[in-house]
Amino acid sequence: MLRVRWLGRVRYREALDLQRRLFSHGTHDHLLLLEHDHVFTAGPNADQSNLLVDPVEVGADYERIERGGDVTYHGPGQLTGYPILTLRGRRGGGLAETAAYVNDLEQVLIDALAAIGLAGCGRLRGYPGVWVDLDGTPRKIAAIGVRLRRGRTMHGFALNVEPDLEWFERIIPCGIRDFAPTSLRAEGNSATMRDVVDAVAAAAANKWGECGHERADVAWRLRPSDLSAFSRGLGPGSVPTPAPRSRARLAEAGVNGGIGLAERKPPWLRARMDANAGYLRMRKVMREHDLVTVCEEAGCPNIFECWGAGTATFMINGERCTRACGFCLVDTRRPLAVDTDEPRRVADAVAQMGLTHAVVTAVARDDLADGGAAAFARTIAAIKLRSPSTGVEVLIPDFSGDPASLQVVLDAGPDILNHNIETVPRLQRAVRPSAGYARSLAVLARSAAAGHTTKSGIIVGMGEHDHEVDGTLADLAAIGVQIVTIGQYLRPTSHHIPVARWVAPEAFDRWRDVGESLGIAHVESSPLTRSSYHAGESASAVQLAVRSRGAAAPAVA
Repeated sequence: MLRVRWLGRVRYREALDLQRRLFSHGTHDHLLLLEHDHVFTAGPNADQSNLLVDPVEVGADYERIERGGDVTYHGPGQLTGYPILTLRGRRGGGLAETAAYVNDLEQVLIDALAAIGLAGCGRLRGYPGVWVDLDGTPRKIAAIGVRLRRGRTMHGFALNVEPDLEWFERIIPCGIRDFAPTSLRAEGNSATMRDVVDAVAAAAANKWGECGHERADVAWRLRPSDLSAFSRGLGPGSVPTPAPRSRARLAEAGVNGGIGLAERKPPWLRARMDANAGYLRMRKVMREHDLVTVCEEAGCPNIFECWGAGTATFMINGERCTRACGFCLVDTRRPLAVDTDEPRRVADAVAQMGLTHAVVTAVARDDLADGGAAAFARTIAAIKLRSPSTGVEVLIPDFSGDPASLQVVLDAGPDILNHNIETVPRLQRAVRPSAGYARSLAVLARSAAAGHTTKSGIIVGMGEHDHEVDGTLADLAAIGVQIVTIGQYLRPTSHHIPVARWVAPEAFDRWRDVGESLGIAHVESSPLTRSSYHAGESASAVQLAVRSRGAAAPAVA
């Protein structure tokens, strides 16, 4: 199955770490299609004199990468594609195989360009890529640079749709001085980026989708006003949940109407209220240590069951979030200063309750330079110091995609690293506008690549289709996520996005089977499942699954 993903605008480093993980883990076939912010890249043998400017001075990133080719440029208006494929029937080595694959990739682009009405595209002998006006003055419209190892591919192509061609004057593109770059727009073709993506996706499916293909797109229309104030770089301030805008984004994603708050829930969604002794004891401990739990702040329906069993999810870095996700009940007012004594109090509470598995999450703190990563590290260290045998699971935000902040958490040695993907690609902008599908996959890919037991979660009932959830499970499996939770969305207030549907229990059972068939070790899937539901049991299940395969078990409690 070829899985085609339109990911929108993605920073180069995030896309690189994502494709590296897809490349190295398993045999899933993906085609990632996206745009980048301004970036110059260079292969290991590139001539650095072909980079004519200081990237920092012109507001661009610079990356040395493991692909063929010289210095090149990626940026807005350019379609960048990364086919991560296992080539069928190939032996996996040699220049001849690489040349054959490059030829196939060129043909995909030639076919796509022909489909959108750009005639006369082809190859120029001795120069990889796709060219126009071969009988006159050849101009390069698509660059190609790939890596091939053991029949597995990464990197790919950059097709100029309507980039600012002046950026190419800051490099010697691909080390070629004799020919100029061009674009669809410069050649008089008015195809939009979406037209081009459609054409490339169809041509790629025809070439590499012999076992079938499916496609998922993130939102095509992006507005700065969709983002929270912090995500727009406006600094501290009130960040109200934008209910009307959320509805507009949902409508653009094809989701209209919904179930009213007054409509009675189906019987399988009616959690029983039970202020049992364990619940009361847990609440007392939380109050004694002046701690916040996501169980209370997010209105979790499982609070009586989980607290009664002696499990809870501690929420650090305050109780006010700098994001404005359309499904979340957590407060979005201006955040307070970080409480530096909080890690000690969390560790004291874990020890007092005798927990064997502790879960720590946090609000998003885009106002902090590290996104709140240091507090996670301190809390992990404090728990392990007080309770060495307790497994520690962290449910983290995306830290705005900063790999250094994520590394701070990973270096602290959590037993499980959890970051929720939340929903399918089509609904990301409507549901959590300040986050992103590719960014979340990159966070999870970095964790898995570092050898950590990695977990994620999906909320259903917000307008997705069953097959879209299947595709998201496939993406998570492809990067090595080992635990996935799937649960029904319950609308907290009238200011939040409406419930689009009540998902029947049988669908959750099916997703459990789908996820595990894709290679995910444990899928916790039921209407009332939440990110930390049965967290200890999930960790144990993964440990048993790994042992049953004869591999070294991850350090989970």
